[in-house]
Amino acid sequence: MMPYYGYGYGYYGFDWTYMLVLIGAVICMWASSRVNSTYAKYSRVRSMSGMTGAQAAERILRSQGIYDVTVQQVSGQLTDHYDPRTKTVNLSQVVYGQTSVAAIGVAAHECGHAIQDAQGYAPLRLRSAFVPVASLGSRLAWPLIVIGLLIGMSPLLEFGIWMFVLAVLFQLITLPVEFNASARATNLLGDVGILGSQEVEYTKIVLRAAAFTYVASAASSILQLLRLVVLFGGRRRND
Repeated sequence: MMPYYGYGYGYYGFDWTYMLVLIGAVICMWASSRVNSTYAKYSRVRSMSGMTGAQAAERILRSQGIYDVTVQQVSGQLTDHYDPRTKTVNLSQVVYGQTSVAAIGVAAHECGHAIQDAQGYAPLRLRSAFVPVASLGSRLAWPLIVIGLLIGMSPLLEFGIWMFVLAVLFQLITLPVEFNASARATNLLGDVGILGSQEVEYTKIVLRAAAFTYVASAASSILQLLRLVVLFGGRRRND
């Protein structure tokens, strides 16, 4: 039986699967850098309407007949989100009171989620229902994997990997929800008359950069999962 250290790759041999983790980390760092630089660029472009992110959000919601959702400011940098439990569009400080096309685009995106909620958008409902399961998977995955390795219990290790699968599935379910919210946002910004056609194109660039962070995160998790499967499979063959 091979030792657990290295999952059968030996004590001194190079574990090529670390490259999967490295690739995932690089993708996430690049995506984060891109969204920050893109937002910074278009945060300097003031909208012709002069509306703030909060005002744009209010207009979009009312234009869709949504009156039970409130817009409020939250602390942090780009911590914007829609909370279906409290029916609130939460806008960060750099979005709530700013008049840039970037701020308005982000605010509109969160309103896109509110509209999804109001219209019963199936992927959003699926994601919301999956939150408890994904949260459990995220909390248990790595502790189970580590404990399984330390005490030499393959079933426990395998269960930990399945918990990780749940977390990855949540990230995949999130992708269509985010893309759809951005599509709704950019369409409404022009239809409601908040931004001009060229300004809408600017917001599309910002929202695409933001969406890629979700893609990068999902890709990174898939690569980590692939590494676990490769190593775990190798460990089972050596048992």
